[in-house]
Amino acid sequence: MVVSAPAPALPARYRPAGPLRRRVRMIGFSALAALALTVVGFLIWATTPYLAERGPVVEVWANADVEVQYLDEGILMSPVGDAENLAAESTGLIFVPGARVEPYAYMAQLSGVVEQHGVTVLITKPTLNLALLDLRGVDDFTTAAPLVERWFVGGHSLGGVRACLMAPDSGVEGLLLWGSYCATDVSDSGLRVLSVTGENDLLSTPATIDDNAELLPNNARFVTIEGANHASFGDYGPQFGDGERTITSEDMRQTLTALLADFLN
Repeated sequence: MVVSAPAPALPARYRPAGPLRRRVRMIGFSALAALALTVVGFLIWATTPYLAERGPVVEVWANADVEVQYLDEGILMSPVGDAENLAAESTGLIFVPGARVEPYAYMAQLSGVVEQHGVTVLITKPTLNLALLDLRGVDDFTTAAPLVERWFVGGHSLGGVRACLMAPDSGVEGLLLWGSYCATDVSDSGLRVLSVTGENDLLSTPATIDDNAELLPNNARFVTIEGANHASFGDYGPQFGDGERTITSEDMRQTLTALLADFLN
């Protein structure tokens, strides 16, 4: 009588999965799929910013008194010819855009201080259009204009929050906040601070800015612009959840230019 040898056991990875193992695998696959969808959704959200309105950008490009350069550091706007305040030619502002707002949207609102007061302005281009993902410091941006002697840093909305992180111990003279506030304490930084908000801003409301004022130096200046909302600080159209805007883009530009000239000079 011939007795056959038992068949060799299958390696574990080829054995039929039991109910528990199948359940665990399904949970794992579901978690990976959910994570992938979350990542894809975030990337789509981050890479579809509020676009700059074409007209204001073209006006800045056509302005013979403002030189525009697109550099690795960002969008550099420099004065051309004789500025009203020649001493301001050695003054520069690093400006960080709000979350998911194209940097070009701030060119027109910031160009007045370049054209009329000789200030150099660099608008950064944050990673994925989100300021908090851009970990570069002040020294990474001042290379765009090495002849500038005095630097300030500022930003709009989330860009202002990032500016608050950049400003202390960086050598800048002051901090500019547009529709924004600090999430960190800079009250002992010795910085000059100008905080500007819109009367109808429902995203960074005047009340919220007031609640966080204690994080700024005691000599910080607060200004509220009548008829302005959150999106008034740039030229990118309406923003979801914002209040009503009753001030024109040109009036906003004139108001901001006057405030900036006084603050920076």
